[in-house]
Amino acid sequence: MNALQPIGRIRTPFATIDECPRNVRALDPAPACAVEVFEPYRDGLHSLESFSHVILLYWLDRAEPPQMVFTPPFDAEPRGVFATRTPHRPNPIGLAVAALDGIEGGILRVRYLDCIDGTALLDIKPYLPSVDAVPDASMGWLRS
Repeated sequence: MNALQPIGRIRTPFATIDECPRNVRALDPAPACAVEVFEPYRDGLHSLESFSHVILLYWLDRAEPPQMVFTPPFDAEPRGVFATRTPHRPNPIGLAVAALDGIEGGILRVRYLDCIDGTALLDIKPYLPSVDAVPDASMGWLRS
């Protein structure tokens, strides 16, 4: 198994976990953020500018130890950690679908990130609507 190592650093306006929005898509306008890709990985950005959105995976290094079952904020019922989007996970990996506004050198200009400034970037993948979008998806306990 390969060891994880950051390929870049994420820059956001959020200094603490408490400042990170619970639903960044509800912010209007969405804060502009930057993703710095480290030099050895910049060639991997070739042709990424043709995509409108990217999937970013990042390491939530300041997350607290996880609880396997807890009652999330804004919820009345206990949930298992894997039924939530909490940053406090056994492997604190964050995921965001970010709008890609441009690439200059090794810097991606993006919107819709909800992580702390300086968060380690693990990977970038192009968002593919034909594969990644599930229009009829539902949230289990909200199904009618």
